[in-house]
Amino acid sequence: MKKKTQNIYTVIVAAVLIFGLAFWAVLKPADEFSESERRPLDQLPELSVKTLLNGNFMDKFENYTNDQFPMRDVFRSVKALAQYYLFGLSDNNSLYFADGYIAKLDFPLDEESVQYAADRFNDLYETYMKGKVNKVVFSVVPDKGAYIGEENGYPVMDYAAMEKFFEENLGFAKYVSLFDSLDEEDYYFTDTHWQQQKITEAAEKILVSLEAKPFEDFEEKIATENFKGVYYGQSALPLKPEKIVYLTTPELESMTVFNYETGMKGGIYNFDKLESKDPYEFYLSGSTSLLEVTNSSAEGDRHLIIFRDSFGSSIAPLLMRDYAKITLIDTRYIIPSMIGEYVDFEGADVLMIYSSLVLNESNTLKK
Repeated sequence: MKKKTQNIYTVIVAAVLIFGLAFWAVLKPADEFSESERRPLDQLPELSVKTLLNGNFMDKFENYTNDQFPMRDVFRSVKALAQYYLFGLSDNNSLYFADGYIAKLDFPLDEESVQYAADRFNDLYETYMKGKVNKVVFSVVPDKGAYIGEENGYPVMDYAAMEKFFEENLGFAKYVSLFDSLDEEDYYFTDTHWQQQKITEAAEKILVSLEAKPFEDFEEKIATENFKGVYYGQSALPLKPEKIVYLTTPELESMTVFNYETGMKGGIYNFDKLESKDPYEFYLSGSTSLLEVTNSSAEGDRHLIIFRDSFGSSIAPLLMRDYAKITLIDTRYIIPSMIGEYVDFEGADVLMIYSSLVLNESNTLKK
């Protein structure tokens, strides 16, 4: 009799949980954005005869229910902890944990993607740089997985093949390898990006190729001690926040940045972004289509044009000493045919610097 009563209670508790969560899911307002995953959440799809018959409604409804499930982040954390520590799986949602760092599985080398990227860069050269610019330098920023993946038993892409490909297929540029100037300690634990205070050696290597001088002395300052990188939320693990440290000099603090998207002027470092969804955008306001920096402390009138992704935001300030004007272009957000309306390439030096993550999924680069 006692066992039967226990079974009844178990069924009642299970029913309350199942139906309670179901009613909660139906009644609660739909969340529009996941702060932890940094992505918009699926909303209730349109219901019609057409969407029912072609199956679109059910496909989208399944995604909607997954995204809007009550206590979703709690269940994500339980799943992640179980994957890693209970079942001993090596990754969760393509993220893995090694040597205290979180990295993303990014393999194999996508030959079509790197070819597409090379085609875009060659188009830019033929359209804007040929016969006009002074020096052109190209660099790949390796993902942290290049340093922690293989030794911990995770598959990694062939980074050497990627470097060789761009060296051979971008005949207009001098290829500068940054791989030996970096290691895993130069990256954030919870984010894809490198830490600015750790990449001065890589910056100096680029400057040597541009025949430009580095800043003589940097002062390290802490922007925030509560940085939660993109993998912090995506991993759903209980991790510690990190510091964002930035390097500055009197020259850098006196520079003016004009943002063509907003029409506003500001400084090299945007402190308002520390309260945004992605505090890494503190560096030069993040991934912005077109910026122009004026350096009144420079001797001469040298112009540096940087084609870049988000990694370029934090290394660019370290390259600015010798240049009176620095233009930063992100062709993920501006159509290349529009660049000539804003940028004069005559006599400029050009740096093209992109992460392996972008190059291996280069469909984000506009054609």
